[in-house]
Amino acid sequence: MDKKLDDIFDFTETSDACVKCGKCIPVCTIHNVNADEVTSPRGFIDLLGAYKRGHLELDKTAKDIFESCFLCTNCVDVCPKSLPTDMVIEQARADIAQKFGIAWYKRLFFMLLRHRWLNDLAFKLGWSFQTCGFKIRSEIDSMTSRFNLPMIKTDRLLPSLRKKSFLNSHQENIDNGGKRKVAVFIGCLANYNYVDIGESLLEILKALEIDAFLAKDQKCCGAPAYFTGDFATVDSNAKHNIEYFEKFGDDIEAIIVPEATCSAMLKIDYEHFFHDQPEWLERAKKIKGKIFMATEWLQNHTHLEHLLASKKQDTKIVTYHDPCHARKMQGVYQEPRNLVSQNYKIVEMSDPNACCGFGGITMQTEKYHFAKAAGVPKAAMIQKTGADVVTAECSACRMQINNSMHNAGVETVFKNPIELIAEALRD
Repeated sequence: MDKKLDDIFDFTETSDACVKCGKCIPVCTIHNVNADEVTSPRGFIDLLGAYKRGHLELDKTAKDIFESCFLCTNCVDVCPKSLPTDMVIEQARADIAQKFGIAWYKRLFFMLLRHRWLNDLAFKLGWSFQTCGFKIRSEIDSMTSRFNLPMIKTDRLLPSLRKKSFLNSHQENIDNGGKRKVAVFIGCLANYNYVDIGESLLEILKALEIDAFLAKDQKCCGAPAYFTGDFATVDSNAKHNIEYFEKFGDDIEAIIVPEATCSAMLKIDYEHFFHDQPEWLERAKKIKGKIFMATEWLQNHTHLEHLLASKKQDTKIVTYHDPCHARKMQGVYQEPRNLVSQNYKIVEMSDPNACCGFGGITMQTEKYHFAKAAGVPKAAMIQKTGADVVTAECSACRMQINNSMHNAGVETVFKNPIELIAEALRD
């Protein structure tokens, strides 16, 4: 097995390697909203080492601490030793799930993610009855709940449901001239809620005369389950997706993903997850070379930038938020800026790399107060830019930032870079 991966998942070695320099403290998302040493990267690492050595009982207090991390990887980014705090916490959360179980509403959600037909049915029913439980805000394509439930709060802005998912709205193979062909991995939020992302991506591929294969047998990448510790769901979905991708053949040039979290899960976290399953680790490594964030591939492998340069300038001012799973995990940050800046003026916020505060399912449910607090500075940064549009290639960030702007009274509109690019091409 890859020695580096062996080292990563040795809690004791990671704990011993930490020199307690404190460089991680100022950038830590949870420490900035809950200034306690135990909920800081070096605190997490020290406790994880004690847990591995048998000096710390995995009780409800430890569970609460390990579930407080946003997994934003800011600490990894600044650590002089690049210690993988996020990855060892993900492993600890699997132990937590084994000991304490997973809340019923999370298990229900993850069951939907394992069975697309069931998810299709659930969202269709949700669309039919959403006005019963939600107040629709059509001007921003969002809604607020009339009731407080574990995953739904009355003060939270949620994306509206759609009558038909993106994948179910199109045939699987779309012929745009046959010069080249790519597969599209759309992601759950873009498939069921933010469907304009997929529609815009198809517009772009048509303009480039690149055929699209919509890969309708794709399953959720597994990220929500991975960050929660439901490794059974991750194992099932990841193996299905890898086997499915392996069948695409050489006529598929790339698998493009307009979602930072999904792309990072498929390309990077599958390797981490399969660190103790050698066969699947090798298979995950083999398919990663074809997986790209959408703007990354469009910038580096097509003439889209030149095509956009021939279009007229838009008067909208845009600010770009760097998703944690794009910039820090995949090194993708310049590509979306290059493409968007061809037709829009980009004004950078004071810290575009600051985590928006989404943090995963647990952070959005039991620890929603932390997610809400983490969103306050991001909404203020956006407002200060005076931008008409904030953009990021991540629907989890979109959901969190929309909610943060809603709570702060910021009227900036959120769009995926793919949507902005498609709008520019229409002119």
